[in-house]
Parts: sequence; C-alpha cells; structure tokens
Amino acid sequence: MAEVESGSNQRQSEEIEAMAAIYGEEWCVIDEVAKIFCIRITDDMDDPKWTLCLQVMLPNEYPGTAPPVYQLNAPWLKGHERAELAKSLEEIYMKNIGECILYQWVEKIRDALIQKSQITEPGPDEKKKTEEEEVEAEDDPILEHPPENPVKTWDLKISDTAPEVQADELPPISHGVPITDRRSTFQAHLAPVVCIDQVKKVLAKLYENKKIASATHNIYAYRIYCEDKQTFLQDSEDDGETAAGGRLLHLMEILNVKNVMVVVSRWYGGILLGPDRFKHINNCARNILVEKNFTSSPEDSAKSFGKKKVKKDKKKGDH
Repeated sequence: MAEVESGSNQRQSEEIEAMAAIYGEEWCVIDEVAKIFCIRITDDMDDPKWTLCLQVMLPNEYPGTAPPVYQLNAPWLKGHERAELAKSLEEIYMKNIGECILYQWVEKIRDALIQKSQITEPGPDEKKKTEEEEVEAEDDPILEHPPENPVKTWDLKISDTAPEVQADELPPISHGVPITDRRSTFQAHLAPVVCIDQVKKVLAKLYENKKIASATHNIYAYRIYCEDKQTFLQDSEDDGETAAGGRLLHLMEILNVKNVMVVVSRWYGGILLGPDRFKHINNCARNILVEKNFTSSPEDSAKSFGKKKVKKDKKKGDH
C-alpha cells in the first residue's frame, strides 16, 4: 500500500510540474499541502470572451483508483452547460482510469469555450473592432531587424518546421530561444527521429558544436512510435541533472509528441536555482515543440503513459 501511495505521489508531482510548464501563469497553486490547484481557461482569443476557472483537488488515490475532485467556476455557466461539461470530464476519466488526465480536462474545457465563442454572434462594436484590427494588421510593416535579444545564441540558426527524413539520414536540427535566470542559461534543440541510430547521430552532431559540448548538462528525451507494434520506443538522459530527463520525457508524454527528440543544454552560472531549473528545462522544451508543430490533440495524451525508462548512472546534483 505504501509503495502504491509513493507511486501516486510521484506521478502527481510530475503531472503538476508538467501542467505548470505547459500553462505558465494560468496554473495557480491554491494549497500545496492539500494539493488544491486552479487553472484559468479561455477560448484562446486575443481578447477572450469566455473564461472558466477549473479548481481541482488531487486525492492520494489519484491517478490510480480515484479521479480529481473538481469545481467549475464561471459567472456565465448555467445548469445545463455545467452538466454537459461535467459529463465530458467524467467520460474522459472513465476512458483513462489509472492515467493522468488534467491536461485532457483543461483542453476539453477549452474546446467547449471555443465552440461557445464561435456560435455566439459578436455585437456591432465587437465587429467594428475586429475589422479595425484586421486593417491595422495589414498595415503593419515587416520588421527588417528583429528586437535585440540580450542572450547570445551562439550562431545557432532557428530552422523551419523539420521535414520528414529517411532513417539513414541525419535529421535537421532546430534550436530554440535561450532562457537565462541568475546567470544560468537553458537552450533547447529539437530533431525529428524515427530510429535509435538517428538519436545517436543528432547527439554526435550537437556535440560538434563546442558551446553545446561545454554545457554543464545536456538533458535529452526522445519518443519514437513503432507502427507495427503500436507502442513507443522512448528513453531519457539526465546528464547529471537529477531526474531532469525523466521530467522532460513526462512532459513529452503529456503533449503526446512522437518521432522527435529534444535536447536541453544548461550552462551553469554559479548560483543554485533549486526547482526552478526544472521549470526552465520544461519551458524550453515545450516552446520548441509548439514552435515546430510537434504537439497534438489532448484526447490521445494519456495513451502513452507508464512506459518504463532505461536508467543510466550519472553524477547527480544542481550545478
């Protein structure tokens, strides 16, 4: 029983961390000890019309044998709308018993808000504003020089969305925008991969760059979908940053990405960051996965949970 509770606590911690990385400021901790959280969900418009707050409490039995306890809060939410949303959330839970489902819940609610926004006619003032915004967008000049970035990117050029590649080729490698905090810098690198040989080639190519090779840690994770077996071949590497690779892989599982590897380089700046280092690693990874269009629908996000990872002996520590 103690082992089951320990496993549930670990999975809850990983899911909470992933949700914070995915949704940023929209995700709020109400009571960390009681495991109560709240997320603000909108219809994804620049000026959102419909907003709902989902408050959840995670019982000790979640995700194994019990669902989250939740509350839907919105002034416009009427009885029948509340009932429909509740039914949708319960259906997701019943289809994924034993799996982490918060991401699916949030995106299901967001889909409902988007549908509500699309079937609701805007008023005259709103239509006028939309038309004016479209004209302004057309008149905006294309910037000849992008804003200066205070973080040096070491001449790693960002490429377009990576095309499909053959298994014997070196895949194209993309490089994300660095994040710097207290003199530590984090940068993600991404490549589409369809076999282990490509994973090795990508790593070898990255290490040809002296700056990347000199990083304190190069954390990575990959997920390759095996069509014939309908399973995922996946693994992760901490490279001395305790549990960072597993957390990165968990984020990729929640986002349901496939046939891709992400490497996050960290250059230590001399100041310990504590748990913030995991937030930066996941944020770097999520940003480049979204930018390169590797994220997919939330309905399938729980299907690949629970895969075993190959553990590797590396030195541990936050440095």
